[in-house]
Amino acid sequence: MADVAADGATPVLQITDLHAAPAGGGDDILTGVSLTVGPGEVHAVMGPNGSGKSTLASVLLGSPEYSVTGGTVKFLGDDIAEWGADMRGAAGMFLAFQYPQTIPGVSVLNFLRQALSARKGIDLSMLELRLSIMEWMERLGIDPAFADRHLNDGFSGGEKKRNEVLQMAILEPELAVLDETDSGLDIDALRTVASGVREVRQDRPELGILVITHYQRLLDELNPDTVHLLVDGRVARTGGPELARKLEAEGYAEWMAPA
Repeated sequence: MADVAADGATPVLQITDLHAAPAGGGDDILTGVSLTVGPGEVHAVMGPNGSGKSTLASVLLGSPEYSVTGGTVKFLGDDIAEWGADMRGAAGMFLAFQYPQTIPGVSVLNFLRQALSARKGIDLSMLELRLSIMEWMERLGIDPAFADRHLNDGFSGGEKKRNEVLQMAILEPELAVLDETDSGLDIDALRTVASGVREVRQDRPELGILVITHYQRLLDELNPDTVHLLVDGRVARTGGPELARKLEAEGYAEWMAPA
């Protein structure tokens, strides 16, 4: 794989023959993933349960639960093998969790202040931060009172995912990994979240996005440039949006090994 995208730009994310296993030992879960996300591109990763999709997201963001056993991951041209999760986040890698954690006692506003300080070294006062996020809360359809609620405590599924999009907007990452953001959402909540992602892309056209999902419905909203089918820990096929439609209609049986 080249170190530049087709248009000559440095890829936001370049994964080459990536292998990874549980940190405590065991067989590789990722067995040779290769893909490249250029600036402004939306890539989708689909695959059956157990194919390694969420493991890929965790490995990309430096989770200590997994060990890389082979291959490379480059972010904006830099090999990030030795970077911890905090360094990856500060550099501009963002993960929207499938199941966002609840943090009682920590307000959304306080959380964003700490995260922004780690990301950009900006130590805004609570008033400065509140003023800076008002526009985004309005654009994302979030009640301003949301800022003072404890992070994800008592939030609905849709509220948790909108909060993830708010974080993405405020932190201004270079790469966003959306790990099954559509999980547990009804169609109205999914459209609201997808609309929020599109709003962020309007302001940050160079943002690279890697969407991990089971379903076509999210991809209908985000219109990916490229779709990757992950099977048994490796990319079995890469195509355009038509590949997602084929998988939605026909399932994964064609790609599964006989029992």
